[in-house]
Amino acid sequence: MRAMVCKRSGPPDVLQLKRVEKPTPKDNEVLIRIYATTVSAGDCEIRRFKFSFLVSLLVRIDLGFRGPRNKILGQELAGEIESVGKDVKRFRKGDQVFAVTGLNLGTYAEYICLPEDSPVAIKPTNMTYEEAAAVPFGGSTALNFLRKANIQSGQKVLIYGASGSIGTFAVQLAKYFGAEVTGLCSTTNLELVKSLGASKVIDYTREDFTQNGETYDIIFDTVGKSSFSDCIKSLNKRGIYLQANPSMSSIVRGKWISMKSSKKVISWLECESIELLLFLKELIEAGKIKSVIDRRYPLEQIADAHTYVGKGHKKGNVVITLEQNNKT
Repeated sequence: MRAMVCKRSGPPDVLQLKRVEKPTPKDNEVLIRIYATTVSAGDCEIRRFKFSFLVSLLVRIDLGFRGPRNKILGQELAGEIESVGKDVKRFRKGDQVFAVTGLNLGTYAEYICLPEDSPVAIKPTNMTYEEAAAVPFGGSTALNFLRKANIQSGQKVLIYGASGSIGTFAVQLAKYFGAEVTGLCSTTNLELVKSLGASKVIDYTREDFTQNGETYDIIFDTVGKSSFSDCIKSLNKRGIYLQANPSMSSIVRGKWISMKSSKKVISWLECESIELLLFLKELIEAGKIKSVIDRRYPLEQIADAHTYVGKGHKKGNVVITLEQNNKT
């Protein structure tokens, strides 16, 4: 099979299209033919293999100390089950699925084997493979963080980085839960964020939201670029600060704030589960949320996709398409 292999850390061109052995499913696994995957900011960090010191230690325990153990990167997919192991009960050949692999990686390829009990679910019936591939990571992360914050109808919620892969889902989900949503993004993305359900939008290039006198019940930083101190000050008395991509120092400060004040900081959640995917599927099929796709690239041009994502200006998701990606 074809796969994009990353044998060493470095710039996008370290990703090379190779022929590798097609995997064979174990008794408890499904073999998925991948029709679409994505390139995220996290994928770019893994490719470079450069993190802050303490975060690097935590990540390398999972990924490997000299580089990713799995040389095929990629963390989410949509595709079709080609075969199943003899012990598999949840799926059968021909099922159309979407899934997230997280730090196990492996989706930059034509095929992947995943355990039946991993975060794999039947894809939404009203989505293409491309649209479905853009859901698992951003959607699950946004949903789990907002749930952990016990989001309530009528609350004021600020989404920092509202036009990214996590942010676009966070805006829609916060709206679904009945919150008054403010989206923070750049000038070119204001209309997009409004269209996703934000009642207010703030252009961070022109306005500092921490200086406008507004306070919030929840501030959700989806990109790891907010000022910790300023966000804490902009919370209501019992407000919650969510950090999807925190630095180690902000994790430590967050634990201190959570212990010593009525405010709470939540970081580093496990956001990969079958239940999260099934809940997102239900909302998608009900027309409550959708994925946002910025650009599409074929597998052969994945280095170009990494270059684009690495610039930090993508809207929603960048999707990688493989053969038969237009099937629904």
